[in-house]
Amino acid sequence: MCRLLGYLGDPILLDSILYKPEHSLIVQSYQPREMTSGVLNADGFGLGWYHRNQDTNPFTYKNIQPIWSDINLPSISRYVESGCALAYVRSATSGQAVDLSNCQPFGSDRILFVHNGFVKNFRQTLYRQIRALFSDRTYQLINGTTDSEHIFGLFVNEFAAANLTLEAALRNALKTLAELANFEQVEFSANIIISDGHQLVASRFASKKAPPSLYWLQDDPNFPKAVIIASEPLFVGNWHSCPAQSIISTGEDGEIKIYPIL
Repeated sequence: MCRLLGYLGDPILLDSILYKPEHSLIVQSYQPREMTSGVLNADGFGLGWYHRNQDTNPFTYKNIQPIWSDINLPSISRYVESGCALAYVRSATSGQAVDLSNCQPFGSDRILFVHNGFVKNFRQTLYRQIRALFSDRTYQLINGTTDSEHIFGLFVNEFAAANLTLEAALRNALKTLAELANFEQVEFSANIIISDGHQLVASRFASKKAPPSLYWLQDDPNFPKAVIIASEPLFVGNWHSCPAQSIISTGEDGEIKIYPIL
């Protein structure tokens, strides 16, 4: 299981959410509290961020080393300032390669996507069924082999096919995933955070068992006028557990909206 983090609010230096909290994403990489499988997130990491006042696609930084061993990240995170960022640390599913093509966040134009979860026995179960649904553009977008990137492909398929909101496209993608998994009797979980630089949209969703943990925090004294979504609380605060089988979204106005998936 990976650990995820999304931030939307006033611009901050990235080290203020990556390093400074007592249970930061760095700490969660080697001492997670709520992972349902695995004990470490040592199979790489990735960051994605936006410059709010620039009409540019997001920037990413990825590495297949454990996040705690990257000697460049402390300096980069003290330099990069952003009002919207995603990050994750990876615990690779057995049999999945640890290489940059499988490293998140995945992206398409303005969209960034991170996923914590799995499709059980993905290559033997839903791999071909999911790929058969892709448009040619989506098919060409997939560079790696993970279930995570193929769930991202389902989202891109929906988002590109019609004039849908991020919430609607994610909901449709997850409903498709659930229908395929139900037909094949395959277990999956899909905690996801997506952004276009102006919104955070996340899901806490699973087929048979309780979904992995996911929390949200709004207007904390240390991060006023901001929303943070994370797999585990970063520090003591007024964190809320995201409802299971739901999508949570927020925009630049800070309003929190929650929708059922099914």
